[in-house]
Amino acid sequence: MSPTIRQDIHIGQAVEVVKKQHQRSGELTWGIVKRILTSAPKHHRGIKVMLQSGEVGRVQHILDEDED
Repeated sequence: MSPTIRQDIHIGQAVEVVKKQHQRSGELTWGIVKRILTSAPKHHRGIKVMLQSGEVGRVQHILDEDED
């Protein structure tokens, strides 16, 4: 699953995003996807989403619940 392909991102999914103000530092924010904001099927910097917390950022990692 790729964070740059819209089809791989789903509402309710746990992800790590980089918010716009943290792009230089690369600081990641964990959250659950509330809305998918990118309409294009792909975006080279990551699909933009809104988290349930209301924060907006581009997906850097999709967290799979099956990972241990």
